[in-house]
Amino acid sequence: MSDTQHLVDFVGGAVGHRLRAGEGRGQALPKAAGFARGFTPKIVDSTAGLGRDAFLLASLGAEVTLIERSPDMFEALRAGLERAKTEGGRYAEIVSRMTLLHGDSIALLPELSPEVVVVDPMHPPRHNSALVKKEMRVLRELVGADPDSRELMTIALRCAQKRVVLKWPLRAAPMDGIVKPSHQILGKSTRYDVFVIPHPAG
Repeated sequence: MSDTQHLVDFVGGAVGHRLRAGEGRGQALPKAAGFARGFTPKIVDSTAGLGRDAFLLASLGAEVTLIERSPDMFEALRAGLERAKTEGGRYAEIVSRMTLLHGDSIALLPELSPEVVVVDPMHPPRHNSALVKKEMRVLRELVGADPDSRELMTIALRCAQKRVVLKWPLRAAPMDGIVKPSHQILGKSTRYDVFVIPHPAG
């Protein structure tokens, strides 16, 4: 566990820098998740990983439920949340909006009736794997592949009340076997495929 004990850091590193920089709702992920003037969605991060996206969304006021099925990754997240809570101030206020669950999103999502679901499957290693950051290599070792990501997307699309956001490599082909996204929001190396859930008339 020594490698993973401080893998999740909401106070220092890139996460703390992003928070201190004050980047807001204009970023790609909040826009994809449906943040709007006067509206802050309730979000389930169905593939919590390092928790960075969930922390960003919570820092903008959203209530975020994180689901992680890897026991080691769950413990790293739990420890990271506890450290942020102990830090106090704004960090404690942000993590007070984050709820961590241990389990499989495919089983848990139907019980949660989420407004918005974020899905960020573990992607295949890039060819230039030497350039992949150590923390991402550790994460991959802990979490493994996500062979059931299509099933997760299917469940998310069935359970979400407002929208599903699929975080996907910028130039990757669309995920097989699911409906076409309503629209896409492009980042530097990532894109967000957004699936707005239609509501029956009347």
